[in-house]
Amino acid sequence: MGQAVTLRPAAQNRDRQFDILSALAMLLVVMGHVDEGMLTIGGLFPYYSFHIALFLFISGYFYVPEKEAHIGAYLAGKARRLLLPYFIWNAFYGLLVVCLRAAGFYIGNVPSLWTLFVEPFLSGHQFLYNAPAWFVPALFLTEVVNVMIRRLLRAIGLRNEWALMGMYLCLGFLVVWLSAGGRVYDWYRIPGRIMYMLPCYQMGRLYRERLKRHDTLPDWLYFGILLIAQLLLACFSNGLAVSAAWVNGFSNGPVVPYITAATGIAFWLRVSRILEPALAKSRFFNRLGQNTYAVMLHQVLAFFVVKGMFALAGAATGWFADFDWNAFRTDVYYFYLPGGLTQFKMLYVIAGVALPLLLQRGIDAVWQRITGLQDEPGVR
Repeated sequence: MGQAVTLRPAAQNRDRQFDILSALAMLLVVMGHVDEGMLTIGGLFPYYSFHIALFLFISGYFYVPEKEAHIGAYLAGKARRLLLPYFIWNAFYGLLVVCLRAAGFYIGNVPSLWTLFVEPFLSGHQFLYNAPAWFVPALFLTEVVNVMIRRLLRAIGLRNEWALMGMYLCLGFLVVWLSAGGRVYDWYRIPGRIMYMLPCYQMGRLYRERLKRHDTLPDWLYFGILLIAQLLLACFSNGLAVSAAWVNGFSNGPVVPYITAATGIAFWLRVSRILEPALAKSRFFNRLGQNTYAVMLHQVLAFFVVKGMFALAGAATGWFADFDWNAFRTDVYYFYLPGGLTQFKMLYVIAGVALPLLLQRGIDAVWQRITGLQDEPGVR
């Protein structure tokens, strides 16, 4: 478990724009969990309307069709890169729940074979401290289904990316309709997540193969179209945020969730292109873009560390009298803001990114010392 892992394949000649895009996507996730709306562009692009779709888009962009000839090796590689580290860390967080319960904390379920190996696919929220990583098993299953569908279509001679996009959108529309009828829950959530995610994953593949070469609109026109589209959606919708994790919250029918996924992706895709010349050599953005897995796994633990520091400081000095000890012990998403100042949310954002990166850096250093390997982060 010393290997740095990204939520997309690594390459020898890295795509720096997509490193930056991955870093931005991870910042959006952390800010969403802290309820810090700085990057929603005045609320026009709610994080929960597209940020999971953005990660799927990035993963789909790096899909390699040649792997379809060797599905077994492809799936084994995906399991090693995605599931193996996930289950190791899942066991760690189960042990953390046990230790913290002994100290009076009642967050997360007690470890069992179910919570260690089954619940990650049903909800991924079994221990809560690693809840944002629910995405990892769901991404793995989505990639399994995608490669199998592609292999089947390839066998009958159908390899049209637009046709596959249409097929996946039909599945997505269907699951939104089923969710609105209350039919996506428990075990049904497993296929529901896959059906919801496949169109977003295919957007990445379609962009790389068919659309990227046509992505030439000047910035003023590109952003103008997107902003007008989002304004219209905001005016004539019941709220754009949805829950990809629970496959619900679709209050605008089956089409709008995929429009907002596309517009959110398009917005940050162009932003990443604009920022690439300035940030291509940024050690922070490159490291974050190459270690999104670590931040996805450990951001909530970082939030807990910040709250713990406030708790200890308050106990030692008498400061922070409004610290809610009961919420601290029972609500994983309780954020203490001294004096009620929302500016302190940025402290949690910084910790939610920095501490997981520092943890991963330490793990990489130990792994390299043990094995003698010296790889670029995210390549293994």
